[in-house]
Parts: sequence; structure tokens; C-alpha cells
Amino acid sequence: MNYFEIMDEMFSEFEEYKDINKGKGIRGKLITIINPDAHKLAAIVESIHLASLLHDDVIDEAETRRGVASINAKYGDFTAVMLGDIIYSKAFFELIDFGKDIAKIISNAVYLLSQGELEDVKLSKNINTDKAKYINMIYKKTASLIEASCAAAALSKGYESEKFALYGKNIGIAFQIVDDLLDITQDEKILGKPSMVDYFEGKTTLPYIYLLEKLDEKDKEKLKKNLLKYLPNLFHLVDLWYYQLERDRKVPRQSEEYYR
Repeated sequence: MNYFEIMDEMFSEFEEYKDINKGKGIRGKLITIINPDAHKLAAIVESIHLASLLHDDVIDEAETRRGVASINAKYGDFTAVMLGDIIYSKAFFELIDFGKDIAKIISNAVYLLSQGELEDVKLSKNINTDKAKYINMIYKKTASLIEASCAAAALSKGYESEKFALYGKNIGIAFQIVDDLLDITQDEKILGKPSMVDYFEGKTTLPYIYLLEKLDEKDKEKLKKNLLKYLPNLFHLVDLWYYQLERDRKVPRQSEEYYR
């Protein structure tokens, strides 16, 4: 069985689980590329990632995930949190079979992931312009589990884990930066979730940090006020952001209608 089939078998008794769109399984793919025999380990890591998304959707009050209704939207916050806890618990129960070293790598990544989620919430309460804080947060929130996936897969195959861990870390950081950029440049149909969410939640992701560096004081204050009710101002700021990209990177600007 592949890792998605193993996951389905692990949680087949829960009707709500069947309504989850599990996505591309990037972490599982990396694990099975490094060790083609590690589908059970891949299923465990993908389960941990899935549980974190269930909790994340509750925190964000997300109504969709990967183009379908989120579990919290369909069944309520309590069910989403408890299903996340069930998936976490089962994943860690199965993880024990892989030995202390691999279990420590994965469990430490979950500790970092949880820290990253908390730091993300804290940073959104103020305008963060510190790139180092942003990179550290996305490392914990997103890259740490990808880093751990590659390291654990390497150990399970008998390889030295350090270079694989670094590879996973860099993929994870790049993945989150691209995801933050897509939140601005793509629509809900492409994303499978509402666009511009980071802006509405007051999160200064890397694109906004660079934008703040470029804007004059007047437009900088407009961005900082996070004008949820004044979309014309929002589009004006997106225009400015694209102006910088068009000038520096030759990225085409989407129409205003694209963001409505």
C-alpha cells in the first residue's frame, strides 16, 4: 500500500476523515523518494501534517481547504479539533515503532511547528518588518516538518541525515515563501481557499515586508492600518506592490477584477 492508502486504513472508522482532501502529500513523496520502502513513515508524517491543518483551520476560521469545505465548517470546531487530536495521537502511537532517533526527529518538528503557529499569531498582532523573524517563523511553522521528514527518511535508509535535513529545510522555507506570494497573486479557484487572507489577518509576509521597504510614508500607513473595509485602497496598494515587481522582476500585473 502507498502512504495515502495506509492513512485511509488508519482512520477508516471516522466518517469525518473521509471528507478531507489530503492534497499532494509532498512530505510523503520526499520520504518515499529517499527511501522507497518507507510508506508507513510517510503515512505517519502526512497524518501529523493533516492534524496540524485541521487545528490551523479552526484558528483561522477557514471555511475551505483545498477547494472543499473545511472540517470545521462542515462539522464544527469541536469535531475538527478532536479529529486533529485523534490523528495526532494515532500517528505518534505508530511512530514509536521506528525507534528513538526517528521518533525524536519527528516529535521535535511537531514541537517547532506548534511554536511557529504561535509565533505566527503573535507576529500578526503587530506590523513585523524583520525578515529574520519571518524566516524563523516559517522555518518552524512549515519547514521544520519537511526537514524532519527528509532526515527521518535518510536514517530509515541508513544514510547520514544532515544533508537530507538541510535539503528539506530549504525546500520548506521556499515552499512557504511561494505560498505567501500566491496568497496575493492568485484567486480562490487556484488556491483552493480565499485569497488575500494574510492581508486581512494583518500578517506581514515577505512580499509585504519588501513592499513596506519601498512605499512612501503615506502609503506605508495605509498598509499598516490593514484597511479591511476599503477595498479601493487595498487595490491601490496591490498596484504599488506590482509596480515594484514589474520594475524589478518583470512580473505581469493581474487586473483589479481578478482580486474581487
